[in-house]
Amino acid sequence: MSNSDIIYDGLIIGAGHHGLILGTYLAKAGLKVAVLERRDDYGGGCSTEEVTLPGFRHNLHSTNHFSVTTTPWYRDLGLETDVRYLTPTYEFAQPHLDGTALVFSREIAETVASIARFSQSDAATFREWNQRAEEMTREIFLKERFAEPLTEEFRAELLDRSPVGRDFLAMTERQPGEVVDELFENERVKVLFMFKLSLFGTVLHETLGTRSPTGSLIRAFDLTTGYQLCVGGSRNLTDGLMRAFTAAGGTYIDQAEVEQIEVRGGKVTGVELADGRELTARQFVASTVDVHQTFHRFLPGGVLPDEYVAKVDAFRYTNWALYGLHLALREPPRYTSADFDPHVNRAMKYNIGSESIASLKLAHEEVEAGVIPTEIQFGAGSLTVLDPSQAPPRNHTAYAWHVVPFAPGGDPANLDAAKEDLRDRILEKWRRYAPNLTDDNILGSAIYTPTDYSKEILNMYRGDIMMGAIDSGQVMYNHFGYRTPVEGLYVAGSTAHPNGGITGGAGYIVAGLIANDLGIKPWWTPVDADAALSNLPSAV
Repeated sequence: MSNSDIIYDGLIIGAGHHGLILGTYLAKAGLKVAVLERRDDYGGGCSTEEVTLPGFRHNLHSTNHFSVTTTPWYRDLGLETDVRYLTPTYEFAQPHLDGTALVFSREIAETVASIARFSQSDAATFREWNQRAEEMTREIFLKERFAEPLTEEFRAELLDRSPVGRDFLAMTERQPGEVVDELFENERVKVLFMFKLSLFGTVLHETLGTRSPTGSLIRAFDLTTGYQLCVGGSRNLTDGLMRAFTAAGGTYIDQAEVEQIEVRGGKVTGVELADGRELTARQFVASTVDVHQTFHRFLPGGVLPDEYVAKVDAFRYTNWALYGLHLALREPPRYTSADFDPHVNRAMKYNIGSESIASLKLAHEEVEAGVIPTEIQFGAGSLTVLDPSQAPPRNHTAYAWHVVPFAPGGDPANLDAAKEDLRDRILEKWRRYAPNLTDDNILGSAIYTPTDYSKEILNMYRGDIMMGAIDSGQVMYNHFGYRTPVEGLYVAGSTAHPNGGITGGAGYIVAGLIANDLGIKPWWTPVDADAALSNLPSAV
């Protein structure tokens, strides 16, 4: 019997982590579920490949995962048995050309001591704000990541009942970059806090220059919750999810490119594939791919009301992309700043080349103007210092992510034409901080441009790794949403809360919504944001 002869309860488009999480929850609930993947491989942005030399494992998209082991899906799906994570003691480091360095530890005393070497006042300010941020992260931020967002009015009412809630609400009204500049006096301290607020080592306008209902500002100040490293490479996360999905009875179908989502009488009925196969879904279809593929490419015309079409057309993508340089090394980068602080060589994420607010602003302005940055500044890391399994014995890998426009001068080919020059400029700048990155030390290199990954993973439209701009108009109660006007059609990927990155949130949340809509009692206990915010400490 072919897959096209099977009638499924539900079909999930996209075999990234969201699709596999959603599929596993519903398969364990007793539904017959199939996950469809356009390519001949699953995993989406959790890709780990030997792109330089055999045995050197490089994470081409997702590199560090935010607090995965504390997520409800990691626990519920039993991933701790075969998907291991490391939690580095030293999460962020910023070496300087004068030989000094800032290093942020998970331990408050170490981080305060590092800051104090640059400013005693800033160290005291951070200690005070850290206490506030840790409580807000624990009691509000993490709880809201895994629940359907409450309405703006109801959420504000609940938060206003407690001191920590009111403090959090006040922070959501501030621009993170403005607050960091206001609170701290030392320029380098300010820069590292802005780096901590960023993604992949890029300082993003959406993160720093606009208010955020998510309370992203608190991420500058908490230490306990942070990024982790998947042992063996990011791909191991989706390998574990695939094992869980198939063990629960789910069906995985690769080389299944969706041509159309079929709709009859306003209700979704299945999908037609590009090769002519038709798959039937009795209950639902969930898309984890981007907004425009889902609603412009897959849906037949005329099934969406005009106001929803306008919503789709208004969806915004980021105006930046990432250029990746991946290295196979004899030894990891050794920073001259290690004489000042030896912990600088043990960090997970590095801010390289940016030591002033002016340089950060210049990079942002040039990218917005469609210009390849003239001043090299990038996020970097050598994951094998923390996880030796990602390279052959006694060897190492390293990466650099540099923010770039997708189409400099209006044409993506301009970036491809400049990619070798950009590689050379990155290495030249990197060597000023880590002189051992010589030609003899570099055994192999690979460049990964936005053109490359947007062709490989169509979700990343015009190089948008987040599948949508993360600004105040598209997060929390303003997010794109999970349900659609087509009965039985759901959005379950990074376009919906809690948005891009390896969160698993949308897949987890939509599993609960579908179970509720179908009258199925969940075998798990869904996160309840209403209850969490209603029971904040010191509620009055």
